[in-house]
Amino acid sequence: MKSKIFLLAVSILITAGVNAQKGVDNGTPYGSGEDSIRCLTNISLFIPYAKSNNFKDAYPFWKIAYDECPASNKNIYVYGVNIINWQISQETDAAKKEALISDLMKLYDDRVKYFGNDKQYGKDWIVSRKAQSYNQLKGENTDPNVIYKWTGEVIDEFKDKTEPLAVSLYMFASFKLMQGDMDKYKSQYVNDFLKCSTILDVQYAAAEAANNEKDAENILTRKTEIEQNFAASGAADCETLQSIYASKIEENKDNLDFLKETMTLLRRVGCKESDAYIAAAVYSHKMEPTAESAMGLGTKAFKDKDYTTAEKYYNEAISMSDNPDIKADLYYALGAMASQQGQYVKTKQYSQKCIAEKPSYGRAYILIAQAYAAGARGIFPDDPVLTKCVYYAVVDKLERARQVDPSIADEASRLIATYSKYYPTKEEVFMHPSLNAGDSFSIGGWIGETVRIR
Repeated sequence: MKSKIFLLAVSILITAGVNAQKGVDNGTPYGSGEDSIRCLTNISLFIPYAKSNNFKDAYPFWKIAYDECPASNKNIYVYGVNIINWQISQETDAAKKEALISDLMKLYDDRVKYFGNDKQYGKDWIVSRKAQSYNQLKGENTDPNVIYKWTGEVIDEFKDKTEPLAVSLYMFASFKLMQGDMDKYKSQYVNDFLKCSTILDVQYAAAEAANNEKDAENILTRKTEIEQNFAASGAADCETLQSIYASKIEENKDNLDFLKETMTLLRRVGCKESDAYIAAAVYSHKMEPTAESAMGLGTKAFKDKDYTTAEKYYNEAISMSDNPDIKADLYYALGAMASQQGQYVKTKQYSQKCIAEKPSYGRAYILIAQAYAAGARGIFPDDPVLTKCVYYAVVDKLERARQVDPSIADEASRLIATYSKYYPTKEEVFMHPSLNAGDSFSIGGWIGETVRIR
């Protein structure tokens, strides 16, 4: 192979003209004269080696092409990353390895310089891979300020068109900064989350509208990742968010976009009952009624124990929403409100609608279980032993709750321990003509469950 490549190089070089000048010197992709031929030759020489992962033999030809005609061919950068990464993997001297990492970062910068306008793999795509490489190579020595700066610049420039990986890395860096100094970076992290979450929401909606399943799945993965990290970050407590957003909502009470983004954020982290959420809902509903704002007004009425108004707004929000998560929240709120009023049939009905929208909504199962417990005496008013059998259904629902939703498993387990104490005793089962241990038993009425006697 080497002999064939050498002959190719010779055959090209003998055709070279005079007045040579490198591309890096005259601003052209290939240069001129003999230097343009030299550029083409070295490109044609390094690519076959690089394609076969023979980076050692690819390197000298690649280096000439990179140094002399960096604007000539995108493959200089595509394969250059692999070549330098190979060099890093072979290097044992720490100082030299650091120098190679710097060389790799410069390679990404040069790709931005010469090929940053590429429609598919443009500046934001390149910078996100640069930040990813930096993080992987530096490991525990990664400086989050560096990643935050690089990715922040492309987010400022490309906004909701930013490569999703860059958005994800930006949030990673923001989180790391907050970990290092919670007091200094907590507010910044919250604001970064709001900004990045909005970007990914826009991108996901666009991918869905275009029926681009691959992009939609990738964006959703990034979106879920930053939401989970935010929820677990310690920055997402309602008291902190209330203190951050209370004054901002008043300052932006006529800024509909800001109010919508704030409501979305507060809902996602479980702060739908905060004064900030309700205030944003009240202001935004006046300008543009939405499911989100109607939900906020319903929550306000619920807190004021104005159940009729709350039910009106919750149902209005349900009719306006096509988001299953929001609808699940609304049905759950209606179920909880019915429970407070002792309307256990409605509690179950609304909870079932909640579960239909979101099967993993564990709290809806808990709500049904508690409604069963509260209404147990009404099912068998004249038979205290059969009344105790209702608690089998109670515990079955709690078991289901912790199966579908690990986040409430501890709460469900505590309730199981409490309610299982109300089972009929073995003696009561033995003496009751309708019961046999291990058999199925139907609980009628509005509960309508079949349980196993144990």
